Formats: sequence, structure tokens, C-alpha cells
Amino acid sequence: MGDLVIRAAVADDVPAIVGMLADDPLGAQRESPDDLAPYLAALERLSADPNQRLVVAVRDGRVVGTLQLTIIPGLSRRGATRAIVEGVRIHAEERGSGLGTELIDWAIEEARVQGCQLVQLTSDKTRADAHRFYERLGFTASHTGFKLQL
Repeated sequence: MGDLVIRAAVADDVPAIVGMLADDPLGAQRESPDDLAPYLAALERLSADPNQRLVVAVRDGRVVGTLQLTIIPGLSRRGATRAIVEGVRIHAEERGSGLGTELIDWAIEEARVQGCQLVQLTSDKTRADAHRFYERLGFTASHTGFKLQL
């Protein structure tokens, strides 16, 4: 395994990111790798927002992982700032290599650097392997999440 670099995502990374987003049963239903325009527009919005970090993990010049870290200032918890981890994906060939742990560790450290008191994430109820992974890293399934499709 070559050296791993975690860096901000750029437009050239979008095809690889979308490929990873689409590479599972849930993602295959909601992602469109054949039309990158909405993803490129989203990357522009993310890049312009100082509270967003869309990163890629690169090994040997190849994008092998990604996640989005969102920093949210708030009033609850005595004015705590929290971080949300979203869109965690690891390339199929890298799963089980420890890359997911490195990416989440990066996100936790970045949240600390940004003054966050809490890191939270959601994971689809059907992703049992992901749930075990996050629990192994110290996350607890302490809440029930709700979504409203618009």
C-alpha cells in the first residue's frame, strides 16, 4: 500500500467520488454517474462554504475514499459547535484495509481543530456493517433519525 493523502476534493475527483457513491445498492438507486453536472455544481457550493470540507483520500494517485465534514455552530449544549460526517465511501478494493478508520480519524481531528464538542453522523438502517464499524470507533447509536424527502 502506498502513502495515503487526505485533501480537499477538486473537480477532477468528481467522477471517482460519484462512482463510489453509486457503488452500493442504495447509491445505485439515487446517484447518476452519467451526468456529473449536478455534482460539479454541488462541489462549487461546498467549496465556497467555509463550514464544509469535502475531502478525498488518495493513494498512488488514485481516489480511494471520500467524506464530507460539516461544521455547525449552535446554541444547544451550551453553545456547542458540532460536526456532521456525511457521504463516507471507501473504494471497493480498499474496504477492510483500515482506510475508513483513517478517514474518520481525520474527520474527528479536524472537528477538534475547528472547536467542535461533538461529532455526529447518520447511517442507513440497512447498513449493518457500517454500524458495527462506527460503534468500533466509539460512536453510539443514541438517537433515531428522521428524514423528509422534498
